Amino acid sequence: MEETEHIILGIDPGTNIMGYALLKTHLRNSEIVTLNVVKMNKLPDQTAKLRMIFEQTLQLIEQYHPDILAIEEPFYGKNPQSMLKLGRAQGVVIGACLHAGLQVFEYTPRRIKQSITGKGGASKEQVAAMLHNMYTFENETAYLDATDALAAAVCHHLQTRLDFGGGKSNSWAAFLSQNQDRIIQS
Repeated sequence: MEETEHIILGIDPGTNIMGYALLKTHLRNSEIVTLNVVKMNKLPDQTAKLRMIFEQTLQLIEQYHPDILAIEEPFYGKNPQSMLKLGRAQGVVIGACLHAGLQVFEYTPRRIKQSITGKGGASKEQVAAMLHNMYTFENETAYLDATDALAAAVCHHLQTRLDFGGGKSNSWAAFLSQNQDRIIQS
């Protein structure tokens, strides 16, 4: 039987600010363990920032014992230098998590936003507001990087909780048959 309890590490990688969130899940339920940011804007160079990302990721794994990483897939922007820096940060996080034995799941920014707000083009502020509606948590950080990390973790939880029989539900009929307890009869 497949495990039903997980701790998902959501990461919003960046070389100035890295957002992170840990989400404990059990079947359909989930609760926030923690969310915050790691600030690296005062570090001297990219190498120091990448080292900090790697060390902080391993520290989070050691402290909270997640078994899954949910991270945003690389996206294409207008600035090639920014894309390169972001890709390096993502690679360091993924490498640290693979080294520690975590399962790694990547989601497109559009899919993360869609799963949280219902709109793939939602703003970061809209995603954060919806997460505040979904979960009770103090505004621990004013940084949207933390709620972006939480959004990645919640996206993974929402995607996988529909996967009951080992295969994804590809139809409404399959979804309804797997979720009879959630259907309101009139």
